[in-house]
Amino acid sequence: MGKEFLHIFDEWADQYDASVSGQDPQYADVFFRYEEILEAVAQRVHGTVIEFGPGTGNLTKRVLEKGVEVLPVEPHDKMRALFQNRFPQLEAQEGDLLEFVTPEGQVDGFISSYVFHHLTDAEKGEALKRYAELLPVGGKVVFADTVFSSEDAKQAQILKEKARGYVAVAEDLEREYYTTIPVLTSLFEQAGFGVTFTQMNDYVWLMDATKGGTTQ
Repeated sequence: MGKEFLHIFDEWADQYDASVSGQDPQYADVFFRYEEILEAVAQRVHGTVIEFGPGTGNLTKRVLEKGVEVLPVEPHDKMRALFQNRFPQLEAQEGDLLEFVTPEGQVDGFISSYVFHHLTDAEKGEALKRYAELLPVGGKVVFADTVFSSEDAKQAQILKEKARGYVAVAEDLEREYYTTIPVLTSLFEQAGFGVTFTQMNDYVWLMDATKGGTTQ
């Protein structure tokens, strides 16, 4: 899973919570309404879920408060240590969106926030097919991430950030695998999911997918 990007978290881990709270001006728009985004994910799942890239555990906390069991999967050593310190009762598995140990018992959903873009489109499709194999009918994939309505919209946003002098954001958009709603819709449907998209801010969309469901 985009292991070439893991080094980003070497220095960011200690500043992660400051960034998501809007203290970094360059990323303020990306994390605008951050708490509402996490809440939107948490409200849509039940039972037992696997969370990819929990980081410092902000989404985990929300989901646990809903009475949902969380099985965390975190690829970065430092982030996993921070998570473990905050949630000593949970055992964070070393793994990622594609490579994780299948748990015993039923999994009712997969969740993540700001993570899915680490996969190429082909890898996203591969991951969704695996999730579909593990979920019962009605099982959920609920991801919140930066997505664009079209490739033209993505390129326009890159130009906008460069014009604002937000070079770091522009470089992120060019370097990582941010994709579009039409591409994601096709990938979800090919894996047997019905999916809806809800825009949460200028960058982030909520992907709410149900195995065997229909797109509304």
